[in-house]
Amino acid sequence: MENIKAVIFDMDGTLIDTEKIYRLIWPITLKEMGLTMKEEHYMQMRSLGRPFAPIKMKEWYGQDFDYDGARARRKVKFENYIAEHGIQCKKGAIELLEYLHSKNIVTAIATATDMERATRYLEMTGLTNHFDKVLSATMVKEGKPSPDVYLYACQELGLDPKECVAVEDAPNGITSAWRAGLNVIMVPDQSQPDEETMAKLTYCVESLDKIKDLL
Repeated sequence: MENIKAVIFDMDGTLIDTEKIYRLIWPITLKEMGLTMKEEHYMQMRSLGRPFAPIKMKEWYGQDFDYDGARARRKVKFENYIAEHGIQCKKGAIELLEYLHSKNIVTAIATATDMERATRYLEMTGLTNHFDKVLSATMVKEGKPSPDVYLYACQELGLDPKECVAVEDAPNGITSAWRAGLNVIMVPDQSQPDEETMAKLTYCVESLDKIKDLL
């Protein structure tokens, strides 16, 4: 890749190791509500934003499903989990971010998580000072897989999407960045890319530290 001026990261599952926690907690939350979350359903939920997440869950669990109530329960369980166990960076995160700064490449976050929690999680993992911009899908009309948050990120950075690389771990985020016209690198977390996802990728690498060899 040539003439890359910015790398824009997803947060959950890409920079911080939180998707494994959501994978544990979502089924527990649904079980308390008398429902069963299938593995395939959780996998589809990764990075799925407004308005798509509530629509999808109502398809699975009925139109009277209380999405807001379920999400609130899940948040409490997540906070309790990280209060006890903490959260960590993904392998190679610090190394890559330091490399990008040494090359004067702009770094940003485009996350599905709201700003309050995103800011707190970055502080907990020591990543706060590594980014020029932190942006949330709550700032735009539609969340991932719509392109809105990545288009907004490029606008905020004053860059053309082709001058930017998106780093993502899951299909919804990859589709969002691809639709926005960015170069997309996948670092798989909970699953490997299928054929449809591979077609949207510029590269797929096993860990974040491998990205510096591509720039």
